[in-house]
Amino acid sequence: MGGTLFMSILTILFVVMIAWFLYHLIAVYNSRQVSPEILLRRIGYGKSIGLFAMITGILGQLIGFYEAFSVIEHAVDISPGMLYGGIKVSMISTLYGISIYLISLMIWFLASIIIERKLDKPRV
Repeated sequence: MGGTLFMSILTILFVVMIAWFLYHLIAVYNSRQVSPEILLRRIGYGKSIGLFAMITGILGQLIGFYEAFSVIEHAVDISPGMLYGGIKVSMISTLYGISIYLISLMIWFLASIIIERKLDKPRV
């Protein structure tokens, strides 16, 4: 149950992050008189959403560990294969969160380049 909840939250964060970047990149192309510092700061918030997704993924793994260890505590005999399989499954939310953060870094980097190039062009 906890894993599904965290994966849903991570997917929502991913969609919000993509929407944030798209909205502000479109705003860059449509704006004429916005300072570069404001544009770059707004794009940086998208990177922060990605960081929040990574932290949420790590939290999901820790909660999964807690639930697994609670079950192990009351179980009589747990095979190593079952234990390792549970650890492998608990890492899915962490990998998803880190992937979202890496995507946000790549988009942030490209968006920063686009903004800087647009600001370097002479205005008519």
